[in-house]
Amino acid sequence: MMNLDLSHLKLKPFYLSDADVSWVDETIGKMTDEEKVAQLFCLIAYSSDEDYLTKLAKNDKVGGVMCRPMSYEETIKTNSILQANSDIPMLIAANLERGGVGIIEEGTSLGSMMAVGATDNDEMASNLGTVCGKEGYAVGCNWSFAPVIDIDYNWRNPITNVRTFGSNPERVKRMGVNYVEALQKEGVAASIKHFPGDGVDERDQHLVTSINSMDVKTWDETFGEVYRASIDAGAMSIMIGHISMPEYSRKLKPGIKDEDILPATLADEITTTLLKEQLGFNGLVVTDATTMAGMTIPMHRSKSVPLSIAAGCDMFLFAKDMDEDFEYMRKGIEDGIITQERLHDALSKILGMKAALKLHEKQKDGTLMPEVNLEDMLKSHEAWAKECADCAITLVKEEAGVMPITPDRYKRILIYPHEASEGFAYTVRVGAANSLAEKLKEEGFIVEIFEPKPGFEGMMQSVASIEDHYDLLLHVANFATKSNQTTVRIEWAIPMGTNVPIYMESIPTVFVSLENPYHLIDVPRVKTFINTYASNEVTLDALVCKLTGNSEFKGKNPIDPFLGMWDTRL
Repeated sequence: MMNLDLSHLKLKPFYLSDADVSWVDETIGKMTDEEKVAQLFCLIAYSSDEDYLTKLAKNDKVGGVMCRPMSYEETIKTNSILQANSDIPMLIAANLERGGVGIIEEGTSLGSMMAVGATDNDEMASNLGTVCGKEGYAVGCNWSFAPVIDIDYNWRNPITNVRTFGSNPERVKRMGVNYVEALQKEGVAASIKHFPGDGVDERDQHLVTSINSMDVKTWDETFGEVYRASIDAGAMSIMIGHISMPEYSRKLKPGIKDEDILPATLADEITTTLLKEQLGFNGLVVTDATTMAGMTIPMHRSKSVPLSIAAGCDMFLFAKDMDEDFEYMRKGIEDGIITQERLHDALSKILGMKAALKLHEKQKDGTLMPEVNLEDMLKSHEAWAKECADCAITLVKEEAGVMPITPDRYKRILIYPHEASEGFAYTVRVGAANSLAEKLKEEGFIVEIFEPKPGFEGMMQSVASIEDHYDLLLHVANFATKSNQTTVRIEWAIPMGTNVPIYMESIPTVFVSLENPYHLIDVPRVKTFINTYASNEVTLDALVCKLTGNSEFKGKNPIDPFLGMWDTRL
């Protein structure tokens, strides 16, 4: 045994027993220097390629892996190979933000976190945590990179948006706690993110270091309270964003130069002083993806790799080049950038979380991969997904007398689709407008999909051809925030924005936004506007029920869809 001081592991959030602490101590004591370096890394699994996975587990001996969504069978195979070849059980993570669909393609998509926020029902956040926990655990996942407890203050932010519970700090706080408690009850650790808080500026940390520009008092009263609540609730881990917080850096490091203000992943005053000391977080701290430009821009990677651990992060997410980053980390330890005390503290948190999840015991008794009837589980979660959709869809504004939409009133509908041709399977439903068209046809409507006609001024579609042939115009927008996309705005069709809503004065017009609640910026004078916050199957079904008057609108705006502007309310 190394006889490290590991008394902190007996406290929140791990609450380890003496036997668990001994396992952590003994395991660290048996590690070679190379194994200690490897344990700091959480890499990635995109497929069940056995050679790659075996190398990660048996040769590289990394501490964890994050899984991208795969089929149920491929996910089971992937995680089974990883755990079977690991001397120390692995942390296996996934972005379980919307449900089990974050790791398995067949999983439940309960709805976005903003859909949960729009229900204004804290219990729905618990349902989301339970779905994520049960379905993740069923395929060997033990770590959720969720909940997102950012506050969606800036509608232009390209990352937060429907990934958050909304813009009300109190709601975000309550729902974050409910998710954390429900998830961890199922044996999966939560990782609240993205500390110190995204959603304030309008930049993407994938592409640049973003900034939380709040003053100290405002941050303490908003993000600070939100994080403190989930920490007090026992969240086992926190993900650090490549987000700088200048006002807090200046307070905690008086005289710091502007050029020395770093993203939280590299700033000890944010990750160690503020998070660990002032907020009292005693769990595992993991970086956000270290392949993002937000971390790589400030300094050479040979410096940033070890500095992230020296600054207080305990685990390093992903690698640009695995061998190179391993060497940068090893050299950082050798040169003293990462002290032995800091190294062993980080290792104690990694192994401490594994022990808190009882991974070492499950490894012994062969239950790291549980036997679960996934089909029955999915059926049991379907009712929650339907309830969430029913309670979330929000009628933002309505033209008097337009609703409900029935075949007797509006037999002929023209749908204007506004959506990308591709998207992430676990977020945006590609082709949602076409799917909605089919559902409306089943209700007895005659539905056509608008297609721009080639031509220039003087050759465009006539007003009469629209007014004489259709009873209602339905615009369906399906754009979501995603990595490396800096804006979420509608790009209108050529020629001359031929699909812009311009017939509101002569034909009843309804605009439905599936994945972004802020589209009134581009269509302010649309008189009937609906937000659904998700594009999954159950949401489209619920939308049809509400459009046709078979269900009332129940959702409450979790953000300001009018963007504080006068014309959006017209």
